[in-house]
Amino acid sequence: MGQQDRGTTFKFDEQGLIPAVVQDWLDGTVLMVGYMNQEALSQTLATKTVHFWSRSRKKLWEKGETSGNKLHVKALFVDCDRDTILVKAQPVGPTCHTGERACFFTAIDAQGRIESDKTGDAAAGILEAVARTIEDRKAHPQQGSYTTKLFEGGQDKILKKVAEEAGEVLLASKGGKRDEIVYEVTDLFFHTLMVLGYHDVPLQAIYEELAKRFGKSGLRPEK
Repeated sequence: MGQQDRGTTFKFDEQGLIPAVVQDWLDGTVLMVGYMNQEALSQTLATKTVHFWSRSRKKLWEKGETSGNKLHVKALFVDCDRDTILVKAQPVGPTCHTGERACFFTAIDAQGRIESDKTGDAAAGILEAVARTIEDRKAHPQQGSYTTKLFEGGQDKILKKVAEEAGEVLLASKGGKRDEIVYEVTDLFFHTLMVLGYHDVPLQAIYEELAKRFGKSGLRPEK
């Protein structure tokens, strides 16, 4: 059986191109979509920075070659049909030419119309969405909101909930019931996000700290 039969070759289109989706390796945000030909893919692999083929200019280009906002490759994947590439990358500065962090910042409403304002709703996942809600409740308190009530109680109330939920996680783990573990860890995550929100610490800072530790010994060096 040959290499083509095993499905291990890329499926470029009739123009010799393959779409490449670029994702932030820390939080999963889809940063942009571009096209690669074989040369762009080869340069991406060789330099560890993302290269594309410009369909309008008909030339190879490195993302950030003029702005300095490069995309450093962390990992590459191909889909099951071998016709789309996923690039997990570490961005340097904003990825979008508009100055936004990512290109997907405008929502489409239920009627299929493009929103006129930047929404930012496409950024990453559920943790970021919860963190944004916490940030919004801090800036714009809402009556009846549990988050607002915690902020009104101050730091001590927030920290007390973190301690309580940590204890609940311990008990759930000891009990060995999966549903209870999931429920209590979810509570702990939320109240930990409240601590970050109280101190205006973005989740990105936590991701960056985890990235520094990734692949290294978990032992903290002695001071």
